[in-house]
Amino acid sequence: MNPHPRHLPADERRAVTVEAVVQLAAEQNPSDITTTAIAKRMGVTQGALFKHFPTKDAILQAVMGWVAERLMSRVDKAAQSAASPVAAIEAMFMAHVEFVAEHPGVPRMLFGELQRAEQTAPKRMAQTLIRRYRERMHRLIEEGKANGTLSAALDTEAAITLLIGMIQGLVMQSLLAGDVARIRHDAPRVFAIYLRGIGSEK
Repeated sequence: MNPHPRHLPADERRAVTVEAVVQLAAEQNPSDITTTAIAKRMGVTQGALFKHFPTKDAILQAVMGWVAERLMSRVDKAAQSAASPVAAIEAMFMAHVEFVAEHPGVPRMLFGELQRAEQTAPKRMAQTLIRRYRERMHRLIEEGKANGTLSAALDTEAAITLLIGMIQGLVMQSLLAGDVARIRHDAPRVFAIYLRGIGSEK
């Protein structure tokens, strides 16, 4: 954290705010995070915080935007360097897992937003993130079916749902265990079973 947050330019102040919220979400229930706690973590007053974000929802929207940009950038980069659609799917999965391990507050916030009954801007952004992720997976699975590395009879949508569910399950179990880093250990073994299920029958 910058030792002199009062003197940061506006863009950097917003970035530091996002960082503070992600850190706090890793330590406590995201719904209990207050603007007072955010300002305290940053070493500024609430008044200074509200110069950049008019409401708490505006802060959460910025956090969701940061998550979407960083996560999609990471999984896209991982997929682009892979030699085949199947390798790209695995690379995306592992990149996603690593992102969660590095930022344990992120899945806690995503789960929290998706559980809200009202349709808030942060919730819509979380839904958009999941939709974009599904689109990437759909393209790769169809490519794998076309080149024969995945079963031609594979139900693409079910395969996508299962992969996302695997990530969510790994996250939930690691949070329950109080050890988010264990996701790095469990993910490769889980993906190996998944791959056997979706692979080509040739």
